[in-house]
Amino acid sequence: MKYVKLGRTGTDVSRICLGCMSFGKPGSDHGVFPWARDFEDAKAIFGRAVEAGINYFDTANQYQFGTSEEVTGRLIRHFALPREEIVVATKLRFDMRPGRPNGGGLSRKAIMHEIDCSLQRLGMDYVDLYQIHRPDLNTPFEETMEALNDVVKAGKALYIGASTMYAWQFQKMQNIAAAHGWSRFVTMQNQYNLMYREEEREMIPYCASEGIGLVPWSPLAGGRLAHPLGTVTARNSVDTISPMVWDRTAELDRPVIENLQKMASGRGISMAQMALAWLLSKPAVTAPIVGTTSPEHVSEAVAALDIELSAEEIASLEACYKPHPVADDHGFLMF
Repeated sequence: MKYVKLGRTGTDVSRICLGCMSFGKPGSDHGVFPWARDFEDAKAIFGRAVEAGINYFDTANQYQFGTSEEVTGRLIRHFALPREEIVVATKLRFDMRPGRPNGGGLSRKAIMHEIDCSLQRLGMDYVDLYQIHRPDLNTPFEETMEALNDVVKAGKALYIGASTMYAWQFQKMQNIAAAHGWSRFVTMQNQYNLMYREEEREMIPYCASEGIGLVPWSPLAGGRLAHPLGTVTARNSVDTISPMVWDRTAELDRPVIENLQKMASGRGISMAQMALAWLLSKPAVTAPIVGTTSPEHVSEAVAALDIELSAEEIASLEACYKPHPVADDHGFLMF
């Protein structure tokens, strides 16, 4: 395993982050991921990641309504991972109590409540990285940033991070924190893959200039960059979320996927490995967040670390891309 600093912090993280969105109680009663893996089914996946040297784990309070955090915490304890050596990240923003007052968002009330709930579910005294799961436009940015700073000062999180938003929103929040001497975001978790490269316009150059670590979500676009078009898998046969994110740009993405398949075949590697190798070739990228429902997928992702693409291969992989509508993490236009 290769390790890098988490942005400009002194903390070392593996170049592959294990996305724990795949963990939790399956079924619609517990969230929107019917393909989620409960503790027993997740052990082999998590164990393979530990064997490979992955020390960076990302989850969120909303994933399967908290059960992802519960399973992730149990797995960490089951494998007796030294707390001082691992980096655990979680997120908050979306509703945990739909339809109830103060059920979500980034108000001071929500942040102070949800950090304690996440720590209880994870069975930890602190998380390494506490991230906002997109901005909350109904709460003043000052309120959010001050509350996040207080979470850090209370020792409940070491660092804070952000996710999908406009670059101007991200910079505004950073500027607010800097003006008050509050903790600033050290990471940006945004969508970045061969099928969606709009972040190259503003967000990624800004993060690179400021030393903010990029930890892209869906580096394989929900599996679309891992299989030939039309492949039916156990996950995509029941996944109702990924179509919301990517189906509307299917015709724009078809040439990218077909080109990736052709180039990976010619190189003698999997599509997933070539897509990850492309992402890992980008200097601003700290660690792609790889979610999986199979131990073999973990090994496949880790193997991508040893694949070096030539400048010509990178250019060829990028040649088929066409501009996309700017999208949030539900696949809808940003507003």
